[in-house]
Amino acid sequence: MTISEITRLASPKQLSERPLIWLGAITTGVVVTNLFAPQILVGLIGRSLAMPGWQAGLVSTLTLLGYALGLLLLVPLVDLVENRRLILRTLGCAILAALATALAPTPALLLLASFVLGASCAAIQMMVPLVASMVAPERRGQAIGEVMSGLMIGILVSRPAASLIADLWSWRAYYIASAALMALLAGALGRYLPLLRPTARTSYGELLRSFPTLLREEPVLRVRAWTAALVMASFTAFWSAVARRLPDAPFGLDARGIAAFALIGVVGAAATPIAGRWGDKGWARPMLLSAHVLIIGSLALCAWAGVLESPVPALLVLGFGTILLDVGITTDQTLGRRAVNLLRPEARGRINGLFVALFFIGGGIGAAAASLAWSYGGWTAVCTVAASFGVLGLVTDLMTRTGTS
Repeated sequence: MTISEITRLASPKQLSERPLIWLGAITTGVVVTNLFAPQILVGLIGRSLAMPGWQAGLVSTLTLLGYALGLLLLVPLVDLVENRRLILRTLGCAILAALATALAPTPALLLLASFVLGASCAAIQMMVPLVASMVAPERRGQAIGEVMSGLMIGILVSRPAASLIADLWSWRAYYIASAALMALLAGALGRYLPLLRPTARTSYGELLRSFPTLLREEPVLRVRAWTAALVMASFTAFWSAVARRLPDAPFGLDARGIAAFALIGVVGAAATPIAGRWGDKGWARPMLLSAHVLIIGSLALCAWAGVLESPVPALLVLGFGTILLDVGITTDQTLGRRAVNLLRPEARGRINGLFVALFFIGGGIGAAAASLAWSYGGWTAVCTVAASFGVLGLVTDLMTRTGTS
């Protein structure tokens, strides 16, 4: 990104490159927990507010729906509005929405606050491209990988952390804690984030109307969003079903054991900086092919773990397979983000919004496919369906070199 494409102005307390990357990773990791924590809290929320089952389920659904709309309607503003101010205002809305969720006295107000909170979490996808734009192109993959590691850790930690806080205090305490952490981060971001002012002279309506044009004109965006959607489908298929499998033989885990198992996936997040760094060295294609092979092989291990008789070997095999699965998924998504962030600098907000929105659709498809597979064939069927998404990703990258340089 050059000075002709953006206007970059230093903040009074300008951070060097490394601390800025870590601040971005921490911010994305903290904010993203708001999207996935409701999945573990819906039961407690429903009982607390006397909500019927279908209404309680809307808490998680509306949070994610809000996020999807935020990606398409708020993130494009990155290409139009000074970025630090936009991020701080969006994060401010997230803080207020988290507090409103914690204090909501009625189901209707809770659902409204959850929707606004989800939309405000779009600040994540404003932060990732901003940090990437502060780094030279030859190091951009590594920077994106390190920010993505915070994002993946936040996703994986969100459910056990929310469960622990709710167990110790209440579900409302989780949202209060989230608001407090985001307020601390907002203070740090306001002090240290650089100003980033787009030079684009266009209208908001024209930005939104440009989405189809970007998809048509940028094959890298199409291919990398497609494979990212496929691996996200594998991820959600696995994680939406594994909690249903772990209480049964041979694993026999209780709720605390399941929460502890979820932390295993954090190990896979360590692959993101490595994937980004190797992508910068020109190894993106072999890394992408290897990532999809890892996804397929890891799910074979997870399926095998379910038929073992002894609990210890079964947990070891399942844990190892889970780590490999997360390594494969984060590798594809890191390299995909690197590829799309090397495209048009003047459209980085729209490109990132589209990229994430499309792979988010993949996540929804994966969860639905896992539910159907579980009904018909149990754990083995879930692993087979999740692996099939990896097969499609592998076939895609064998047939094209788009976005693999």
